[in-house]
Amino acid sequence: MYRKTWIITALLTVFLFFQGCATPSRLAAVPAQDTTRAEIPGIPNARYWVQTDIEPFIRDAIASVQREQAYLARTGHQGPLPPINFLAVSGGGDDGAFGAGLLVGWSATGTRPEFKGVTGVSTGALIAPFAFLGPEEDDALREVYTTIGPQNILKPRGLLAAITSDGLADNSPLFELISRYINAEFLARIAREYQEKGRLLLIGTTNLDARRGIVWNMGAIAASGTPEALDLFRKILLASAAIPAAFPPVMIDVEVNGQTYQEMHVDGGAQAQVFLYPPRLFDLVRQQGVKVAPRERSVYIIRNARLDPDWAAVERSTLTIAGRAISSLIQSQGLGDLYRIYATAQQDGLDYNLAYIGADFNAEHKEDFDATYMRALFDYGYQLGRKGYPWQKTPPGMKVDKNPDSSQSTKKPN
Repeated sequence: MYRKTWIITALLTVFLFFQGCATPSRLAAVPAQDTTRAEIPGIPNARYWVQTDIEPFIRDAIASVQREQAYLARTGHQGPLPPINFLAVSGGGDDGAFGAGLLVGWSATGTRPEFKGVTGVSTGALIAPFAFLGPEEDDALREVYTTIGPQNILKPRGLLAAITSDGLADNSPLFELISRYINAEFLARIAREYQEKGRLLLIGTTNLDARRGIVWNMGAIAASGTPEALDLFRKILLASAAIPAAFPPVMIDVEVNGQTYQEMHVDGGAQAQVFLYPPRLFDLVRQQGVKVAPRERSVYIIRNARLDPDWAAVERSTLTIAGRAISSLIQSQGLGDLYRIYATAQQDGLDYNLAYIGADFNAEHKEDFDATYMRALFDYGYQLGRKGYPWQKTPPGMKVDKNPDSSQSTKKPN
């Protein structure tokens, strides 16, 4: 949960007192009628507009299964298809230390699976590439979430930045941090997993011009071989974690019929705190005449937030009330996302598994990206993972009643 009441201060300042002041320039935005036609030069399948056009995603999902099947044949696999596991990692700012610690602790048990698909939003987008490549990246995850502080994420600009710039803080330190770990060799490993095994790494951002969510196919970008691929990969991770008004948006160059435009991308959490894949995907694949082979399927969701009510005595001030209301909205959105994924899992026969920060974690949080807090939260997640995390089988507020006369379960809201 973002603790950004100072964002509200900036926004009120901008809209109430300083309208019309100069702001940073940009190239022209994509015309509304061409929104979904805009492409990344040289990478036609770099991203998906899944809210309005699911066909490209379906096509690439089918292709990924075909690559997986070819890989299994090459490696001599026989018998039933192996289980498929998906991982979805949510936003949550510095609470991402929980997800990082949980994954590293899970590795320590020796039971952490290889994920067919990994999705990430915001801080989850920063975790996702490391989780995708597996336990060998655990040292990097530990380092990122236990040794950094605010100075590794941002440079404060001051309140005047609300009227003279595009964010209250400069997030170039975060881009430098991303670039330190995401290099050409890292990108090549992502590409191999995508090309050889059909594994998918998907990152969510928000196109602020279009006010739509974008799902980026990071494996396709990594495998594209274009000179711009590495920089684009890094910029997408930065964009997914670019909290609107707190950090500058990320401008991404696109083309329509050879004409260059710029899209403005910000935190994927503006659209969803966590995501899996588009609903009805399997049904739509079947409608393409493709047989969906029976196999075990599971989804693991890491919600980098607490789900219990976060009580506080709220002062009677405009900014405090507004900040508290926005935090409540983000929490409610996150809960809705968990229910949405649960509905998809029920429809498609996926085993649903949910992890989140428990009410028993009460370390003091002095500031955003507080290093002491993040180390404590990482260790909390690590210990839970190492002991065998008790994954929740339903979203909060839902219980499963076993029918003694049937092997089926009925789901009833509390």
